[in-house]
Amino acid sequence: MPSEEHGLRAAGLSVGYGGPLILEGLTTTIPTAGITAIIGANASGKSTLLRALARLLRPAGGTVFLDGTDIARQSTRSVATRLGLLPQTPRAPDGISVDDLVRRGRYPHQRMFDQWSRADEQAVRRALELTGMVELREQAIDRLSGGQRQRAWLAMALAQDAGTMLLDEPTTHLDIAHQVEILDLLVELNHSEGRTVVMVLHDLNQACRYASYVIAMAEGRIAAAGEPSQIVTAEVIQRVFGLAARIIADPVTGMPLCIPERKAAGTDPRRS
Repeated sequence: MPSEEHGLRAAGLSVGYGGPLILEGLTTTIPTAGITAIIGANASGKSTLLRALARLLRPAGGTVFLDGTDIARQSTRSVATRLGLLPQTPRAPDGISVDDLVRRGRYPHQRMFDQWSRADEQAVRRALELTGMVELREQAIDRLSGGQRQRAWLAMALAQDAGTMLLDEPTTHLDIAHQVEILDLLVELNHSEGRTVVMVLHDLNQACRYASYVIAMAEGRIAAAGEPSQIVTAEVIQRVFGLAARIIADPVTGMPLCIPERKAAGTDPRRS
């Protein structure tokens, strides 16, 4: 686990949206320079936790610490240079181009008398190259396919060049080939640059394959947290998802692979 003086952690975190609390008394530490996947059923609090870590939600109780200091007491610019967020359903102004969107990721690094630098240009170019969006940089976001749009938003997050990236379902709208491409890219950034990656994923097997640390949530609480090989068990899957499953070793990675069991034994839906 990382030192409490570095990285991102929550202590006694309680969060809601004006009604009943979604998270209550939640405490967790995000491993620095690791890849963390947050998993759980719908409405389990995954996205709420990510938004609270990103300071988009004001806690009803508890504290989020970034590098040992209450994140609520830090300036927006200071937080944005260290913490990047890709929300689940990002919105862009009508007609904005890919290039303009990605450039917005550089805003936290700019100063009043140094509006655009060579470092900014290089960061934008690299983000476009990494996401395969160079040839589409002049295209309007609203003219792109869902997958292309998702890659453009990811490019903006990469251009921000923050040491910690918070990604809410980064593979949404992507076909399986592009899902693997994006997840491989995040692993490469983690390994080559030491970036901390935290992502909400619906695909449990992708979480096990790509994450070094998994947080499993149920009803706004952490049901289990740790390395995939330690916590992804049939018992945890039953508790978190209400699903009977068998856990075997992934033949490629050796990590847990979840095989759901049929609810009605002996039936074959292909023959119905």
